[in-house]
Amino acid sequence: MTKIKIKENIENLIETFLSAGEISINLRKSGLTKEIKSDNTPVSNGDLEVNRIIIKRLKELTPEIPIVSEETSENKSTKDLKNFWLVDPIDGTYDYINNLDEFTINAGLILNRKPAAGIIYAPAKKRLFFSFGDGQAFEKNNKKITKLEGSKNFNKNQIKFVSYSNEIKPDIVEIHKKLNVKNYTKMKSSLKFCVVAACEYDGYVAEPRAYEWDIAAGHAILEHSGGTVTDFEGNEILYGKKDLKNPSIILKNKNIL
Repeated sequence: MTKIKIKENIENLIETFLSAGEISINLRKSGLTKEIKSDNTPVSNGDLEVNRIIIKRLKELTPEIPIVSEETSENKSTKDLKNFWLVDPIDGTYDYINNLDEFTINAGLILNRKPAAGIIYAPAKKRLFFSFGDGQAFEKNNKKITKLEGSKNFNKNQIKFVSYSNEIKPDIVEIHKKLNVKNYTKMKSSLKFCVVAACEYDGYVAEPRAYEWDIAAGHAILEHSGGTVTDFEGNEILYGKKDLKNPSIILKNKNIL
């Protein structure tokens, strides 16, 4: 495989993501068509159109790299995936179809089974996050680009996490106690990774759930901002697993390491 221009490819995706985000909002305003997939999760014409836009652009930029997307079957059964894109065109479809604002558009680049770059856009919030290497994680808000470098206002006595649900399972409660978590806020979609990377929140804990395309882009952005992503035992998380399912995960921003 020829050397991949990671920074250049991520920067070339920014306008594509902004455009796809605008299209997703416009489709929602005009009325979405929805159906239930075989796994009992919803999908809309917005998911599929964003998927088409993102995959088309990735194939133009990196035709040699396989793409695994939530909304297509291509490459999902490929064995020994090491270098590939993981795409979730709309993470948080429930929010998307119900006119809520936490849904995101996602692409993560995996090299040698590890996250090498990521880009996430939350169109309803107009927040775009991207990264392409250690110390190279950013947020683009309108024309302003801010490097994600940690918070100067961190208070170790006021550690706050995000949570997928308001009902916290006992094993997660125990981890919260060990990490001195004082409060948590419910948040869906990969936006969780972004607000932790931006040090607006300090971490997130989840039992095994969802799939690799749900976390790959956020994993890259958080690690490149100085944070960590591990399983409950502290092990590194690798990609290209046979079933593409996630293990347990603990996110921490750089302030609490």
